[in-house]
Amino acid sequence: MNENELSKIIVDAAIEVHRTLGGPGLLESIYRDAMGIEIRKRGVEVEQEKTVPVIYKGETLRDPLKLDLLAGGLVIIECKATTTPHPIFEAQLLTYLRLTNLRLGLLINFGHRYVKNGIVRVVNGLEEGGFNPHKKP
Repeated sequence: MNENELSKIIVDAAIEVHRTLGGPGLLESIYRDAMGIEIRKRGVEVEQEKTVPVIYKGETLRDPLKLDLLAGGLVIIECKATTTPHPIFEAQLLTYLRLTNLRLGLLINFGHRYVKNGIVRVVNGLEEGGFNPHKKP
């Protein structure tokens, strides 16, 4: 399964989590944990709060990077639960992708009334062509 195929599963899982939990208003950690359950139910391996060492000029820094979720070993998922999205969230995810040499991240903000409006694809050298929640079928 490639990144774009995984992204469709992840977006579907996010919509289910948002609907089942009743929409916005909960902590990020609740959405993150529910996403882990929902993605696993769809047959995809997922690691929660995955720690990744950060190497700076050949030396490992004391504090590792902590990813919210890593699906299928290919897609980083960062969960947010805010009514006001900030551009730094996308920049942060792009940095995570570069540090891990991964190509796709999904920023999912559960703070929106409709979670599809809070999903942003962040790519690091990946051809577009995956799921776009804003595109009409």
